[in-house]
Amino acid sequence: MAAQFFNRIGQMGLGVAVLGGVVNSALYNVEGGHRAVIFDRFTGIKEHVVGEGTHFFIPWVQRPIIFDIRSQPRNVPVITGSKDLQNVNITLRILYRPIPDQLPKIYTILGQDYDERVLPSIAPEVLKAVVAQFDAGELITQREMVSQRVSQELTLRANQFGFILDDISLTHLTFGREFTLAVEMKQVAQQEAEKARFVVEKAEQQKLASIISAEGDAAAAGLLAKSFGEAGDGLVELRRIEAAEDIAYQLSRSRGVAYLPSGQNTLLNLPSTIAQ
Repeated sequence: MAAQFFNRIGQMGLGVAVLGGVVNSALYNVEGGHRAVIFDRFTGIKEHVVGEGTHFFIPWVQRPIIFDIRSQPRNVPVITGSKDLQNVNITLRILYRPIPDQLPKIYTILGQDYDERVLPSIAPEVLKAVVAQFDAGELITQREMVSQRVSQELTLRANQFGFILDDISLTHLTFGREFTLAVEMKQVAQQEAEKARFVVEKAEQQKLASIISAEGDAAAAGLLAKSFGEAGDGLVELRRIEAAEDIAYQLSRSRGVAYLPSGQNTLLNLPSTIAQ
């Protein structure tokens, strides 16, 4: 009896394990931010898109295909030409995600690597078409308008393939060596022109200052002539006295100057005084 009982328990445990394995193999999980498309060996891709959670499928007959529907970044470098035939290096940064309802169509036409098949094709095409409408200078001064044009055109093209572009931005914009050299030469020429204009203005100011100084000297000479005519030698004598006072004041401040009385031969009498 005991042997039969344990044998029956063993059979039941084996049955439960087999059943658990079969059930587990018929379950799959769809993580947050993902969706699943079911491929059926008899009917092909089903139109129903499976949401997040745990779901059943028929092993061997059906196979779940998981898609990430969160926004993903991608950089697309492009070398193109402007309206004035200047080489332009542009890097386009795109945030994209698939439209969940379009996943069966996307998988049927493009596969899971739809971004590798579509974005490297449509992004350069749209970017070249837009950049060709602007000169090199306009690409710098009207960068926001260029970005808006590219965003509008590229969003329309992406919708045709079943995915959304959340953000499009021009992260890198440079020109060819010839254009960069031309810009540098233009800046140097502008600086030289500003320097020349400053020199001319300085010369004009110096000329004006010289004219004003000459006019002042002429006016002063006229006043002096008028004063001489009215005062005669008295004005000259007054200027002489003022000059003598100024000289005497300067000499009085010098330590190496001594004053001797006038009218006495002090230095001539020194030898006779020493002899006495």
